[in-house]
Amino acid sequence: MKKVLKIKGVNLLAKNQSKIKIIPLGGLREIGKNLTLVEYKNEILIIDCGLSFPDDEMLGIDIVLPDTTYLEKNKDRIKGVVLTHGHEDHIGALPYLLKKINLPIYGTRLTLGLLEAKLKEHKLEQKVHLQRVKAGDMFQLGAFNVEFIRSSHSIPDACAIAVHTSEGIILHTGDFRIDYSTVDGEMIDLHRLGELGKQGVLVMLADSTNAERPGTTMSESKIGVALENAFMNTKSRIIVATFASHIHRLQQIINTAEKFNRKIVISGRSMINVFEVGAELGALHVPKDILIDIREMDDYQDDQLLLLTTGSQGEPMAALSRMASNDHRKLDIQKGDLVIFSASPIPGNEKMVSRVINQLFEKGADVIYDPMAEVHTSGHACQEELKLIHRLVNPKYFIPVHGEYRHLKQHANLAARMGVPEENIFTMENGQVLEMNQKQAKITGKVQAGPVLVDGLGVGDVGSIVLRDRKHLAEDGLMVVVVTLDKKEAKVVAGPDIISRGFVYVRESEDLLGEARAEVQKSLEQCEQKGIREWSQLKNAIRDSLKDFLYQKTQRRPMILPIIMEV
Repeated sequence: MKKVLKIKGVNLLAKNQSKIKIIPLGGLREIGKNLTLVEYKNEILIIDCGLSFPDDEMLGIDIVLPDTTYLEKNKDRIKGVVLTHGHEDHIGALPYLLKKINLPIYGTRLTLGLLEAKLKEHKLEQKVHLQRVKAGDMFQLGAFNVEFIRSSHSIPDACAIAVHTSEGIILHTGDFRIDYSTVDGEMIDLHRLGELGKQGVLVMLADSTNAERPGTTMSESKIGVALENAFMNTKSRIIVATFASHIHRLQQIINTAEKFNRKIVISGRSMINVFEVGAELGALHVPKDILIDIREMDDYQDDQLLLLTTGSQGEPMAALSRMASNDHRKLDIQKGDLVIFSASPIPGNEKMVSRVINQLFEKGADVIYDPMAEVHTSGHACQEELKLIHRLVNPKYFIPVHGEYRHLKQHANLAARMGVPEENIFTMENGQVLEMNQKQAKITGKVQAGPVLVDGLGVGDVGSIVLRDRKHLAEDGLMVVVVTLDKKEAKVVAGPDIISRGFVYVRESEDLLGEARAEVQKSLEQCEQKGIREWSQLKNAIRDSLKDFLYQKTQRRPMILPIIMEV
């Protein structure tokens, strides 16, 4: 990867009347899928390109991507992508975008290391130009002078991004918190943020995930104390579930395991990948011989083992969920195991997490999952930290980002209390275009934005209609009606036969299905009397008559699929 050199002597004070456009394509009024565009002098800079995970309504969907149609239509104007950090909700959609548009990517060492692992999975590692930067670097991309500023988050090498233009400074905080006693000793560069504030920040886009929470976020270093207390009082196996990319947490778990002479078994592909990348880049310090293969577990006593696994969000295919449901090929939950959830549920995942916790208790495990146990802390700033950032930066305009609407609204209210005029605060939605200069700012339009659903190898081929059908099938089932007609006379020569799936159990509902067949037969006879022979009209007649009949009998509306054959 090519090293980006600092550019000195850049004149940031020259003024012109070109307007700046801010266009979020993801991350607003939702959790994840973060992607923001900055446009200036007919050039585009992309900040982050992440994915999100499906909610309960997205049946069968694996991941959700931002809609990049606008970028594809304007690919010749894009100067590059700058990344704030290496979490999935900020880099996960990049391989899908890079398959369509080949762009230079700028990020810090660990961020690009995690991205490289994803690019290898998509066979893009030889095609994409990655350029490594470090906190404090400033470099020029067309009309943009991009500065990386050291930040503090739940993953090392996180940065805020300051985009310097001749019209003003755009500051994007990325995900952050203010931790005065960090695990790696790298604190957010408040001094530089204060300098930018004195210089004059035109607009700030700031993380709103914890804008509802008063006070400050608990320091990550306190997690180590809670983990030690749990390890000290446990003589059985310990299983810790956390986010694979939460490297600061992983380091504390490793340190605690070493202190209590426990060997670590890693389960989960994403966890293994992060260990490999983190250790290679020096972001994770793994003592020699502390890791053992899953096949070596029988060589150790229970009080010598720690299982580090994915599945803290209750994902059905993650390692912990498979252990809880007896579906893991090599690992089972034993009575007396201590399972620690070192992560809080992402909004929308509460039911899945609760289900896994119940399954673990049923198998005789002890489970620590309560927030009061202090085995997890957020990577996002609470209200007092947000106030400090607002006071330091003192932006002219403000855009709350990264959160559901309630988070954005609470952050907007906080900004108003900190002195930003209400007319200068923009609680936007994905796709809206905000134009600004030193004199004014206003929303001037909207571009295409929304979710792109990934199901298996299909990207974007499942839309709202398919999801509606899946929901319909899941709720009420399917009824197939098969009729064979004489080709010349359009008379029924066989059927109607009815096949039910997910609606009623056939053997126990023979009377209902018999009545349904009679109802279909009656509608076909009426069509014959009226001289109706078009297949589409016949199918509609079958569907309409059966729909009304079944609703009267069952108060349910299964999907009805008529099939007509001619002989």
